[in-house]
Amino acid sequence: MSIPTGRDLLPRRAGRPSLAGAGTWGLVAQFPAPLEAAYVEGVTTMRGTLPPGSPDYVYVPVDVPPGVRELRVSYNYDRPSVPPGTPGNALDIGLFDERGTELGGKGFRGWSGGARTEFFVRADDATPGYLPGPIRPGTWHIALGPYTVAPQGLSYELTVTLTHGEPGETPEPVYPPTRAKGRGRAWYRGDCHLHTWYSDGRRTPAEVAALARAAGLDFINSSDHNTHSSHPHWASAAGDDLLIMLGEEVTTRNGHVLALGTDPGTFVDWRYRARDNRWATYARRIHSAGGLVVPAHPHATCVGCGWKFGFGEADAVEVWNGPWTPDDEVTLAEWDNMLVASVREGRDWIPAMGNSDAHRNPDVVGMPQTVVLAEDLTREAIQDGIRAGRSYVAESKNVSLSFTASADDRAAGPGERLEVDRETPVTVRLEAAGAPRCTIRLVTDQGVLFTSEPLPVAGSGVAEWRTTACYAAYVRAELRHEAAVGPVPGVMAGFTNPVFLGRLAK
Repeated sequence: MSIPTGRDLLPRRAGRPSLAGAGTWGLVAQFPAPLEAAYVEGVTTMRGTLPPGSPDYVYVPVDVPPGVRELRVSYNYDRPSVPPGTPGNALDIGLFDERGTELGGKGFRGWSGGARTEFFVRADDATPGYLPGPIRPGTWHIALGPYTVAPQGLSYELTVTLTHGEPGETPEPVYPPTRAKGRGRAWYRGDCHLHTWYSDGRRTPAEVAALARAAGLDFINSSDHNTHSSHPHWASAAGDDLLIMLGEEVTTRNGHVLALGTDPGTFVDWRYRARDNRWATYARRIHSAGGLVVPAHPHATCVGCGWKFGFGEADAVEVWNGPWTPDDEVTLAEWDNMLVASVREGRDWIPAMGNSDAHRNPDVVGMPQTVVLAEDLTREAIQDGIRAGRSYVAESKNVSLSFTASADDRAAGPGERLEVDRETPVTVRLEAAGAPRCTIRLVTDQGVLFTSEPLPVAGSGVAEWRTTACYAAYVRAELRHEAAVGPVPGVMAGFTNPVFLGRLAK
């Protein structure tokens, strides 16, 4: 397939030399500004057209002279009619400063995707999604991301306004603490996939934090799309009762991944595809910044949402995302297949978690939520619990699970191993609360081997099942609502990570 060049995409601007070069899908490429440009003092309007097959990111240069106090950009683009089943036009936007557009470089100044039609940056302030800081002279770049392009092409208009004046002072960032007042070793509830108005959400950090408290959460993680601009705005929302971790939803064209609990101010680039062989570099970037790598909604059906990078670098996987839907059912099945492969091949397994991915009303913060057994309510302790799989997922604060496998006087819970001989009898026990008329299912590497009668209307009950390590290499539990369609089980109310049975091979 031929890739259009920069000259094909954006004609060179009158009066300046062309910077055209070969376009690429996932790599950074420089492109000239459009031919059509109207000038007023301090204001430039540029128009251009991107054809189908455009690179993932197109960079329009903006010359910024000395003395500029504020840079403001507005844009619009056409949305022609398209045949049924054909994607129409969708154009994302962001900004890089004079330090350049190099992948993983220091030039990033903000990203709003398709959530806003205009933005500004100054030394003392910026539109949510963008970073305040000095407006230094040099060549800046507006990043255009043609998410989808109609068969007719995508025609756009950019208006850049440069305002001169004395620069303001950039505020010193203040970040939330890395610990809250915990209960020592205990079960803590959290939601690690949340959006604010710093990307495409409609809630402020304060509003998200208030909803988290109402949902009974002990911890949350900030995960705005492709920007860390919200990080300094969470400190006032934290408290002894709520640990706020910082991160990013790294939103590539081949899937999304949560950078969970990274160091404050950490930016993780997203401008690559699976075939570019760059993902491992950015997974290491997340780990080196103290974060966890968690592929998000890996089987979501939105354009670019399906996870194509594999799970080799993952610390956990988001099996349940928002209200339970068929793509969550598919992810659950794939995760269970990975569990089977891990015990068959004797390799590490990947724990599951669930998050709300809440953006705006009526999205419910804390539906679902991951309940983690941690030594304390600190960033590191919560991350350790998630990484170890000492956790279960519940649809709300009302659902509580206690899951163990025991033999003799020994017991193990989610994420742990009960070391027993192959023929030693093992008792698997699930205590459930807050789940009226739900059914308990116990799942092993051989499939579903136990299904209970529905719990009473009061919502509490106990299920016990006996097995051996010879019969089940692991056991995990599901709590399902009673409504089911044919062979499809009911909507999930909660599920656990597995307990492994048997001795590890020497």
